[in-house]
Amino acid sequence: MSKQILILAGDGIGPEIMSAAEHVLNVVNEKFNLGLSWEHGLLGGCAIDAHGVPLPDVTLDAARKADAVLLGAVGGPKWDTIERSIRPERGLLKIRSELNLFANLRPAILYPQLADASSLKPEIVAGLDILIVRELTGGIYFGQPRGIRTLENGEKQGYNTDVYSESEIKRIAKVAFELAGLRGGKVCSVDKANVLEVTELWKQTVTDLAASEYPNIQLSHMYVDNAAMQLVRAPKQFDVIVTGNLFGDILSDEAAMLTGSIGMLPSASLDESGKGMYEPCHGSAPDIAGKGIANPLATILSVAMMLRYTFREETAAKAIEDAVGKVLDQDLRTGDIMSEGMTQVGTQAMGEAVVKALA
Repeated sequence: MSKQILILAGDGIGPEIMSAAEHVLNVVNEKFNLGLSWEHGLLGGCAIDAHGVPLPDVTLDAARKADAVLLGAVGGPKWDTIERSIRPERGLLKIRSELNLFANLRPAILYPQLADASSLKPEIVAGLDILIVRELTGGIYFGQPRGIRTLENGEKQGYNTDVYSESEIKRIAKVAFELAGLRGGKVCSVDKANVLEVTELWKQTVTDLAASEYPNIQLSHMYVDNAAMQLVRAPKQFDVIVTGNLFGDILSDEAAMLTGSIGMLPSASLDESGKGMYEPCHGSAPDIAGKGIANPLATILSVAMMLRYTFREETAAKAIEDAVGKVLDQDLRTGDIMSEGMTQVGTQAMGEAVVKALA
């Protein structure tokens, strides 16, 4: 098996957090003799500046040849006024689609050292361990027709199409059921079947699949508005949540804040063979770009997910996660997870602390 990685640092804080993550990747590669190699490419605003498009052909070709892609973040106000079809985010959507990365895994795990950093009471979030499985290449983000049109009365109207086929729903539900079998054995399927026909089909398809192939998994259903409330009211009731693209986008960011900061959460986007793109859940944070204060831990933990899901290197993945825990035990914090009595450090120092803990 080849072990080639494509690193796309991207925009905003992307290069800073990626520098820290790459340092960790170097150390773990040597420590565990993983035999990994990697190259760098452009995606997002930096690609627009260099090539005029957010996803150049050279980047897409390299991504197709790689076994995994490690991404920082894309976008920023510099590119907000350009033609919508070539904005940085379009490059991100396109690479997900072109690589068929249909399964987005977003863990929301609260490190016990950060219980006080959560916006909820410690007793509500202590021990939190949720996995949100989001369908990533279908739904309203990709559905056609879409656009902005002018009606006969001269008024403009925006429109999008939310569409899912049975095969798309079964594919993502299988991922959720399989992962639940390795965890707590519970799946909550989130929909809006009381209003939207597309999610009525979603609910029916997930129910049928569970009955026929996963009778040992405890399946429940929840409307998305209730799920959003329950994540704040009693988040530990959830084990695995599976949902569509739009709902998953929103709920995963909400769940991120339960852990103290979105700067702590990694993600994986996988195809059917386990090839994946790994990235932090946060954005490019242009307001703090270049200041050296961004939290690199989500990107470092994305490296751990990459080692686990694509390269099947569980020992190395666990070593990174344990190193992050050790650093938090040392009371080191970036600004987003800072609390009284802790020592505030910057991006580079946090990355170096993880490297030291690994060693």
